Amino acid sequence: MAVPEVHIDVAQQRLHLVVRGAIERSYTISTALNGVGERNGSGCTPRGQHRIRAKVGAGSAPGAVFVGRRTTGEVWSPDLAAQHPGRDWVLTRILWLTGCEPGVNRGGTVDTLRRFIYIHGCPDGSPLGVPVSHGCVRMANADVIDLFDRVAVGTPVCIHSAPEPLA
Repeated sequence: MAVPEVHIDVAQQRLHLVVRGAIERSYTISTALNGVGERNGSGCTPRGQHRIRAKVGAGSAPGAVFVGRRTTGEVWSPDLAAQHPGRDWVLTRILWLTGCEPGVNRGGTVDTLRRFIYIHGCPDGSPLGVPVSHGCVRMANADVIDLFDRVAVGTPVCIHSAPEPLA
């Protein structure tokens, strides 16, 4: 079985699941409102070579709420959102990323893992296809479930902000 790769195209706001050099699945996403960047506290989406460090939330309900990578027992709803205005919702599944490039996205003040950068679900109706996140990669709940089921811990993830060949 071929090992998939994840390619995140910030410019196009697309996440591609690539198998044997061909796009098998493509999803609309949302990356950071602040653009791309690696520094701690920047609110930016980090670029470069990453891998999936951990998968969190297998079997959780669509819309399950996570805080600190643990379910709260809540499921997102408009009423729950009204009780927590301004909350950055992490829902359904989490694919926690770690950088692979020392000094670029790993270690020191540029560490993707310590920045808690995830691929995760977001509330239904949240804008996708435009950058609005706080640094993570947001997906529709059904899409993050589909992706979660297709990747493993260790899957390579490339985040780029300019067109890049897949091969």
